[in-house]
Amino acid sequence: MNTLNLRTRIKICGITREQDLDAAVQAGADAVGFVLYDKSPRYVTPERASELAQRLPPFVTPVLLFVNEDPANIAAACATVPSALLQFHGDETPGQCSTAAALAGRRFVRAARIPIGKAASSFDVVKYAQDYSNAQAILLDALVDGYGGGGKTFNWSLLPPSVNCQLVLSGGLDAANVTAGIHALRSRCKALAVDVSSGVEIDGPGHKGIKSADKIHQFIQAVRHADAL
Repeated sequence: MNTLNLRTRIKICGITREQDLDAAVQAGADAVGFVLYDKSPRYVTPERASELAQRLPPFVTPVLLFVNEDPANIAAACATVPSALLQFHGDETPGQCSTAAALAGRRFVRAARIPIGKAASSFDVVKYAQDYSNAQAILLDALVDGYGGGGKTFNWSLLPPSVNCQLVLSGGLDAANVTAGIHALRSRCKALAVDVSSGVEIDGPGHKGIKSADKIHQFIQAVRHADAL
């Protein structure tokens, strides 16, 4: 395996506040995500995403998450965040993803919703990656009601032994389980990243989108520990 790919990239998603973005950057995140899906409790407007993204230092990537959005609206949002990567998290077809990404002039990540439990083995990740071959990476998330952010994990061990693409592991990750997830997937793909949202939020109802700086630091430390092993 190429040793350059042994460093797991980290995205902190669902950022809504300046202090949470700053905590993610200080802790060493490679990317931060803004949810531009108005039914999400972590929703921010394109204008708010632009305000937050302007705080980012060089080489930390903003990611704009969309769910079944009109390509023109995607392009307009991208105009407010010039360096953003796209993440499609809805029911977008390969053609729709490619069209929207081309109109916006951006690369994209495509989310795959993996069934929870033994049904995970029924999801053909290899074919999914082939269908979305234009994607920079395939993001593996747990299939829950709605579109992500449910804090649920799927059975990583039931994924194929080899997937010829770059993967992003998501779905119910936190500092306690991310090391196991990295170990389960690192040898199965070209390169690996992880994506966390609810796992670094303050505990309790009404705190979706409100991150804990301590949890962000603990999560990133756990990822780096997994890389060092």
